[in-house]
Amino acid sequence: MAMPQYVAASVSPTTSSFHDHIRSVRHRDSIADIRQPRILHPLENEEIKLLILENISQDAVKTFRAQGYHVDHYTKAMNEDELVEKIGNYHAIGIRSKTKITEKVIKAASKLLVIGCFCIGTNQVDLAAAAKAGVPVFNSPFSNSRSVAELVMCELVALSRQLFERSYELRIGTWNKQSKGCWELRGKTLGIVGYGHIGSQLSVLADAFNMHVLFYDVINIMPIGSARQVETLDILLSQSDFVTLHVPELPETINMISKHQLDKMKKGSYLLNNARGRVVDIPALIEALQSQHLAGAAIDVFPSEPGANGEAFDDKLNPWASVLRALPNVILTPHIGGSTEEAQTMIGQEVSTALSRYLDYGSTVGAVNFPEVDLRAIPADQSGAIRICHIHRNQPGVLRQVNDALSPYNVEKQYSDSKGEVAYVMADIADVGRREWPELKERISGTDANILTRFLV
Repeated sequence: MAMPQYVAASVSPTTSSFHDHIRSVRHRDSIADIRQPRILHPLENEEIKLLILENISQDAVKTFRAQGYHVDHYTKAMNEDELVEKIGNYHAIGIRSKTKITEKVIKAASKLLVIGCFCIGTNQVDLAAAAKAGVPVFNSPFSNSRSVAELVMCELVALSRQLFERSYELRIGTWNKQSKGCWELRGKTLGIVGYGHIGSQLSVLADAFNMHVLFYDVINIMPIGSARQVETLDILLSQSDFVTLHVPELPETINMISKHQLDKMKKGSYLLNNARGRVVDIPALIEALQSQHLAGAAIDVFPSEPGANGEAFDDKLNPWASVLRALPNVILTPHIGGSTEEAQTMIGQEVSTALSRYLDYGSTVGAVNFPEVDLRAIPADQSGAIRICHIHRNQPGVLRQVNDALSPYNVEKQYSDSKGEVAYVMADIADVGRREWPELKERISGTDANILTRFLV
């Protein structure tokens, strides 16, 4: 019986990113002296409260506070019970990879408007449950790409020179100068699984080391430099001296590197995983290392990880942890691929900007689970204008009901889009009297498809 062909998924390096949108916004703001944007506030005039968890950039926390938001910041992750107890008081939450936003947490979040993942991945959030509750989720998919790529280059050198073993031996007083099994990177073949933003940047760095670069991806991508795309994962595995993984966690990528794939790798080759913990079948990897089919490995991500610094990485967390820790020429790092000052600053800027633009202006550009909708700002000199943000179930007739409610007024601009079961319409209405606001909001939010309606004034 033929083994199933696993796939690698990535984002093309040529695809426009949220950075492009931010640059366009900054350009638009650079001519704001012509038409200054109006600062909008929720109709209810309730103080916006943010819950920020884990070691998120302090610059992001300062930015939120400077905008007038109330911010409670905790350096550790919270478990489900803790979140259920606290989240009902907050309009927004910012997390990294250790905090899990489950359906139970979302149901308890009666005021929650938006979730910010200050990292690449969003698999720690129940995206479908968030969307159904009218809560967009933002992340930073590209800001730490360079940091991860540089870590991989470091690991390639360290593995090929057995650097961690020699360093440890010398620290305990053993002098062991040797060259057996130590190699230059020059002329070796690097196989990159997933040629997105990280994979393509890594390709450039490896090219500078005079390595041969192969990559495998589920879409056809224009190579950078001398890199070459191969048709199947098996081809890449069989031809590479080093294999590095840069794919998201999807049903198709869980255990995409298991015994069959490890057997396909060259004897004496190396495997590096800086992607997601469940992409590699670690017991199968341990077997390949113990049999010396592989010469080494570097692992930065694990199926189960401690919730805070100082907690144990042991067999209670992952049943094979002690065996893995004892293997020679295996680099184990605590999920630090994007842990640089530069990356965390950029992530903080990007995600905090996305959250602020949604809370203040209703923009969902860059949301991973939500229709992407945006409108140009209301000019500061325009009085009597309000912005309507109406999130609703994606069913026929909703826009007709909304437009019927808006028919007595001048609709200056309107934009709507849908994604799956959720739709979102934004509209700017001119010349609406203050006394009319509550009645208009009640009429729009009273439709049978309503999920969440906000008026920004």
